Amino acid sequence: MFCAAWVPAAAVAQTRISPEAFLDAVVGKTVTFHELTSGMLVGTEEFLSPTRSVWRREGEGCVYGQITTPDGKLCFLYDTEPGPVCWWPFEHDGRLLVRIARLGDGEIQEVSGFSEDGLDCPSVPIS
Repeated sequence: MFCAAWVPAAAVAQTRISPEAFLDAVVGKTVTFHELTSGMLVGTEEFLSPTRSVWRREGEGCVYGQITTPDGKLCFLYDTEPGPVCWWPFEHDGRLLVRIARLGDGEIQEVSGFSEDGLDCPSVPIS
């Protein structure tokens, strides 16, 4: 369950969107994620399908992930992580954002830079 007390003041007037609606907007695209407060580039993700993605941090290699949507969250299980990384997608002032779904962590990233270009990662898995 989402609690407004966990969200920084900058994101209080927000509209949660379903993980499925988020995926409808990004599947087949490559998008960049910037940390909301600093504007720093976090990384780029290519959404291969509603269940697969490939992530790349600036200056690092590609990491493939499986996407799931449990309990209204958008979760990624990357090949390099021991467990899933989950987010709550939402809109605020016309911007698409994700907030980490972890108690005590208020990290929010803005989704931007939609592109049709892939990440040119080797050996893209198809399933």
